[in-house]
Amino acid sequence: MAHRRHLFSLRLGYALREVLAGSRYGRTQLARDLVAGVTVGIIAIPLAMALAIAIGVAPQYGLYSAFIAGFLIPLAGGSRYSVSGPTAAFIVILVPVVEQYGLAGLLIASILAGAMQMLMALMRLGRYIQYIPESVTLGFTAGIAVVIAVLQVKDFMGLDIAAMPHSFAGKVAALGEALPTIALPSLYVGLATLAVMLMWPRLKTPLPPHLPAVLVGTLLAVALNSLGLDVATISSTFHYTLPGGTESAGIPPVLPDFQWPWLRTQAGEESLTFSWSLVRDMLSAAFAIAMLGAIESLLCAVVLDGMTGKKHSANSELMGQGIGNVVAPFFGGITATAAIARSAANVKAGAQSPLAAMVHALVVLVALVSLAGLLGYLPMASMAALLVVVAWNMSEAPKALKLLRNAPFSDVLVFGVCFVLTVAMDMVIAITAGVVLASLLFMKNIAEMTRAKDVSNDRKLVDTDVPEGWKVFKINGPLFFAAAELVFAELSLLCRGQRGVVLYLDSVPILDAGGLSAMQRFLGECAESRTDVYLADFQFQPLKTLAKARFNPAEHGCQVFPTLSSALARLEERAQKIGTRNENLPGSAAV
Repeated sequence: MAHRRHLFSLRLGYALREVLAGSRYGRTQLARDLVAGVTVGIIAIPLAMALAIAIGVAPQYGLYSAFIAGFLIPLAGGSRYSVSGPTAAFIVILVPVVEQYGLAGLLIASILAGAMQMLMALMRLGRYIQYIPESVTLGFTAGIAVVIAVLQVKDFMGLDIAAMPHSFAGKVAALGEALPTIALPSLYVGLATLAVMLMWPRLKTPLPPHLPAVLVGTLLAVALNSLGLDVATISSTFHYTLPGGTESAGIPPVLPDFQWPWLRTQAGEESLTFSWSLVRDMLSAAFAIAMLGAIESLLCAVVLDGMTGKKHSANSELMGQGIGNVVAPFFGGITATAAIARSAANVKAGAQSPLAAMVHALVVLVALVSLAGLLGYLPMASMAALLVVVAWNMSEAPKALKLLRNAPFSDVLVFGVCFVLTVAMDMVIAITAGVVLASLLFMKNIAEMTRAKDVSNDRKLVDTDVPEGWKVFKINGPLFFAAAELVFAELSLLCRGQRGVVLYLDSVPILDAGGLSAMQRFLGECAESRTDVYLADFQFQPLKTLAKARFNPAEHGCQVFPTLSSALARLEERAQKIGTRNENLPGSAAV
């Protein structure tokens, strides 16, 4: 089991301890971590701001999350290379929370989600991420990508919309009605940013594309604003008030202070009163956040394991994610989870340990304190363009198209259901419906694989002649509730009029309570029709089920044999005794 230790382990700071306990970590590895951390930190700054804006909060709250949760999670977590912070996947869940409860509600939901993730870690649920089908994850990530892209249209085009409706259809309708208010300067900035994002990778330089893209967009916005053509920027859109009462535009160049999450508000919002009713109202959103955060974090860790050949500790990573999401909201940090794009960039930049992700968090901290004034020049259209590309990348369109072309109909159906429900309704409903539907279809497929076959004349299995009136059936596949009902119903029909039947069970790996109940009903029917039943060659798990249920063969009119050959030998002995008895009957003639 040593090779599977990472599936079950739970140890605070698992990844960092594993690295530092080894003998290979030294100055060279530390230098690589520093370079990777600085690189990813620079990448994370505009993304954290853009994601906070997309959720509906001021950009500094994204930066708070990136450096607080982004530091604590690798410190306490179980993945060597994961970089955590705000991610695009949360936008769909968090936007409605902010619209209804404001920043305070979002922070409370994040804390509850973090507590749920810690509980999941304590319950050792990390390894169960592998049971979520790919059709489900592709379906809801594609749906999230569509919703994110639609949400960016307003800032990308500079549309004048006072408030976006809650429903997806309402958002699309509002965008259509607002098209006459399009601001061409903002559109030009957005298109320029998007063009650089798309063309930059062709240069094959190590510099990530969104950095030059944001720079080009910012310079164009400054030039247009100087000409009197209004382009919305972070400074013109967001304002803050310092503790002394000083008001200013942009991002506050100070560290966040400790504050009870339900008391922290933005302009135009009212603080909340902490109560159990408020917690109860937040549980649904918190559960969605916790589940999505767990899925994204652990999938990210799996991807990184494939890139590096290392192994993460799933439960330790969940614990780290939970700690980060519990602590960060007390300082204004919004929901965080592992980001696949930033984590992959971390690996490519040469990261050796979780120290790289911790350095990334410190880079964000330094930028917040020393570069807040410059960050205020970033145009809103450029932020929207960044998220459009993020949405496209997270949609995994090539993989989704491949699934639609090549996968069985059941997988395509699950993908479609998850996609439509994510876009039209809610991600929690989408994932729940997808997993339930996938499970039902899986059980249906497995049930159809379980079959009973007449092998009475198969000399590879039955090497003796079966007496007249007897049949030998081999059952292949698990006898769980759905499959067992079909198999034993079929056997009931096949056994009518038979003196006896031998059931060969060596290919039955599983027998559950439903399967046992179906078998007992079959035995009862055979007893009523005076059909003898021999059960031969149970595997360990079915025997364990029989023992736990205190199954007594005599009570059900059957006999159990360890092997098929022993059952056939008993059948042959029985046939010989009956033959001898018939020969001794009065009036029998010798041949």
